[in-house]
Amino acid sequence: MDWSKLLDEGLLNQPEFTKRPNRPSYLQDADRITFSAPFRRLANKTQVHPLYENDHLHHRLIHSLETSSVGRSLGVEVGEWLEREGEIPVGDRHVVSGIVSAACLAHDIGNPPFGHSGEAAIGQWFENRFAEGKSLFASLDPNLQAEFNEFEGNAQGFRILTRLEMYRNKGGMRLSRGVLGAFTKYPVTAAVKNRLDERYCGLKKFGVFESEKQQFEEVAKAAGLPQVIHEKGNWWRRHPLVFLVEAADDICYNILDLEDAYTSGDFSAETVIGHLEPITGKSNQDLSHMEDQDRIAYARARGIGIAINACVEAFKENYAAVMDGTFSDALIDVSDKAEEFKAIKILAKERLFTSPRKTELEVQGRNVVHRVLDGISEVYVKLHETGWKPDDLDSYHRQLTKAAGVDIRDVECPHTALHSLADYVSGMTDRYAVKIARMLSGT
Repeated sequence: MDWSKLLDEGLLNQPEFTKRPNRPSYLQDADRITFSAPFRRLANKTQVHPLYENDHLHHRLIHSLETSSVGRSLGVEVGEWLEREGEIPVGDRHVVSGIVSAACLAHDIGNPPFGHSGEAAIGQWFENRFAEGKSLFASLDPNLQAEFNEFEGNAQGFRILTRLEMYRNKGGMRLSRGVLGAFTKYPVTAAVKNRLDERYCGLKKFGVFESEKQQFEEVAKAAGLPQVIHEKGNWWRRHPLVFLVEAADDICYNILDLEDAYTSGDFSAETVIGHLEPITGKSNQDLSHMEDQDRIAYARARGIGIAINACVEAFKENYAAVMDGTFSDALIDVSDKAEEFKAIKILAKERLFTSPRKTELEVQGRNVVHRVLDGISEVYVKLHETGWKPDDLDSYHRQLTKAAGVDIRDVECPHTALHSLADYVSGMTDRYAVKIARMLSGT
């Protein structure tokens, strides 16, 4: 792969774009993301703790901002190294940093309400409807069903960025192709992914819906991403900067989930410090003069800095494999802090993600999502019955469309109908989902 292409600042679906010297594309991208409605809604979407009343816990918006900050640091460190090695022109470290930072800013923009449990709830609901095989759901091409019954926030994010926001159906936010390449962790469609048996980090999930495949093909061609031609379907190797975006996310959620666990009362200060100490190199005794909250804040800040350095070194050590598209690990997992982060993940899996309050709220969130989908899907079933004529809807479903704010502008077949339904529910905040669920149930 070639950095002159990988750092492409041309805008998606805007061939006439001319870069301005005082307005780099990656800064324009960051501004467009920041001022978008989907980004703003992240302020009321779950990070770890759904429907929690403590204002000091992370939500998706704060997590995205923090990840962007860490991504900027990773990018400038790697960019400086690339300059020293003669891989990129002097000054382009800021392009590397800016692209990573902007991609990090958007990395969770497609996540539904209630976090990963909400994602699973949406997929389960669609899977059940396809299994019933009735009406609208019996009409969809079976090859496309996985887009819904394995609903994926990464693919939804790419759809938001490239189709739904700003220039609707004409490139979306029209971000730079370098940023969109760095955003796409899984450069493959659902149908192709499910036919392959190859082991590669970019095939762990799918990151592009069939409806946005053409947009990604433009991104991949401009950025020079290697395409893998396969008899079961074609896919692409990851953009090298995806690994830095992923590292920023890994650093933030692992370390900051611990801090949140202390704030929520799930973990003691000693448990949190005990897992950060191996990363920071600072013992509990060194921090004993501080209050618990200050000790954790210090350990968190120091831990993030050390983890950034570890991931930068991992990128350098695996540079050749990253650039030829064969590297297939997370940087944090091959860094000199791999064991420390593995211990944090085990702790979170065994004690945080299974805590009674979190489990109860996830069950509540699942039922809210299913109630919304049950009620709103009636609009699309009726549209299907009318031959996709909104004016022929009965009075109740016209009222429901208006009261719930359902967007049916582009609905013209089963595929667009189900995407519109998924767009609606995945775009909800936690609170708004609860509100609509109550309206639909009459409570």
